[in-house]
Amino acid sequence: MPSLLFCGPKMAACGIVLSIWGVIMLVMLGIFFSAKSAVLIEDVPFTEEDIRNDKNPPGNIYGLYNQVGINCFIAAAIYVAVGAVSLLQFRLNKRQEYMVQ
Repeated sequence: MPSLLFCGPKMAACGIVLSIWGVIMLVMLGIFFSAKSAVLIEDVPFTEEDIRNDKNPPGNIYGLYNQVGINCFIAAAIYVAVGAVSLLQFRLNKRQEYMVQ
């Protein structure tokens, strides 16, 4: 049976820690973007035409806030998947270490 092990225990532990940090950070950013935080206006990709051509002045900007928030939640889900793979690698390394002894 081929082994699913492709990284060592230190790299797997590092992947777990980075994934936890990435999930926490991106979920918080997604919440703040969805709440339309004024502090994050610099990170919303809009142009002057978005403001000028808007019949409902904050409508386009709020839509962009929501889109960036959704992107943050999608990135957090990807970090969860990477964390699950790292956890699997960590457990496989522990099992292999146990089998060798």
